[in-house]
Amino acid sequence: MQGPSYYIPAAAMAAALTFKVPSLVRAWRDPLLRAVCALLAMAGLVFFFAAPPTIAEVNRLTGITNFSAPLVYALLSGFSACCLVLIVNWRGGPPERTRRISRRWIAGYSVHMVLLVVLFLLGDAPVERLRDLDTYYATTPYIREMIVLYLAGVTVAGVTMNYLCWRWALQVHGWLRIGLLIIMVGYTFNTAYAAAKFAAVFARWAGGNWDGLSTNVAPILASLGAQVSAVGFCLPLVCQRLTDSWQIWSTYRQLGPLWSVLHPIAPGHARASGFLWWWSAELSLTRRESDIHDGLLALHPYFDQRTHARALAEASANGADAAQAQAVADAAMVTAAVRARAADPEGAILDSPGTAESASTEGARDLVRISAVLREAPVVATAPGRAARPESEVR
Repeated sequence: MQGPSYYIPAAAMAAALTFKVPSLVRAWRDPLLRAVCALLAMAGLVFFFAAPPTIAEVNRLTGITNFSAPLVYALLSGFSACCLVLIVNWRGGPPERTRRISRRWIAGYSVHMVLLVVLFLLGDAPVERLRDLDTYYATTPYIREMIVLYLAGVTVAGVTMNYLCWRWALQVHGWLRIGLLIIMVGYTFNTAYAAAKFAAVFARWAGGNWDGLSTNVAPILASLGAQVSAVGFCLPLVCQRLTDSWQIWSTYRQLGPLWSVLHPIAPGHARASGFLWWWSAELSLTRRESDIHDGLLALHPYFDQRTHARALAEASANGADAAQAQAVADAAMVTAAVRARAADPEGAILDSPGTAESASTEGARDLVRISAVLREAPVVATAPGRAARPESEVR
C-alpha cells in the first residue's frame, strides 16, 4: 500500500469528524457522541501516521530513528480502546455500569500505550524501516516485546469486539443486527491482520522469512477491516434515519385528505399552502398536524354527537373494528361540521346541544385513520349535514 491508500481513508475520517464537531460542541456530555468522535479522530490519525511518507517525515522531524513505530502502535491501541468504548456506550445500559466498563478499557489501553513507549526507549532500533519494522526487529530485545505487545492489544480488541457484537446481535433485529454483523466482519479482518503479523514475526523467530505477510498482506487486511467496520457503524444510523424520514413523509401524505378539508378553516390558513422546500420532514409534518388541529378547533361548535353516534353504529354494524368505526364516526362528524359551518357564514351557531358531550367523550383522534376514511369511506360522502340553526334536526 502506497501513501494515497492511507491518506484517502484519513481524509474521509477527518471529513466525517468535521461534520460531527458541531454536534459534539452542543452535546459534549453525551458519552456516545464523544465515543464516536474519538473513534473517528483515532482512525484518521492511525491512517495518516501509518503512511510510509508520514513515517519518514516524523522520524526526520523528531530526529529519532523509527520514532514513528511507538507512535503508530500507540495510536492503534488508542483506536482499539475507542472501538470498545463506542460499542459499550452504543449498547447502553445502566449509566454507572457503562461508565465503569468504559473507564476500565480506557485505563487498560492507556497503560498499554505507555508500555509500548517504554519498551521502545529500552530497545535499540538504529536502522530506519518504513514498511517492515515488525519483521526486521522481530528478534531485537525490547523492540521484540513492543511488537508482540501491540499485536496482542489489536488481537484482544478484535476478539472482544466480535464477542460483544455477536451477543448483542442475538438480541436485536433489523438494520442494527445487520450493522453489528458487518462490524464483526470488519474486526475479523483486523484479527486476521494481527494473525498475519504474528505469523511473520514467529517465522523470523524460527529462522524463516514470511515477511510478505507483514509487509504486503497485513496492511490490506487492516484497511479492509477499518472500512468495513465503518460501514457497520454507519449503516444502522443512516438506515434508521432514512426509515424515520420515510415514515414521517408517509404520514404527511396520508394526512393530506384531512388537511385539505380542514386547512381552509384553520385561522391564518392563507399564510402557507402546504410546505416549503427547505423545511425538514419533521417540521412539515408538525405544521400539517397543527393546521389540522386548528381546523378541528374552529369546527368545534359545529360538531354534533348525534351524527357521530349514528355513524359509529352504522360502521360497527357493517363489521368495522372499534378503531376503524371510531375513525369513520369522527370523519362523518367532521364532514357534517364542515357543511354546517359553510351553511352558517354569519357564525350564528356558537354552541349546540351535544358539543360539550362530544368534547368530553371523543378523546384523542387518530388523524391518519380519519384522513383515510375521508379518502375512501362512502359513509362520509353521505354524512348528513347539520343545519345552520341549533334547533334544526339532523337528517
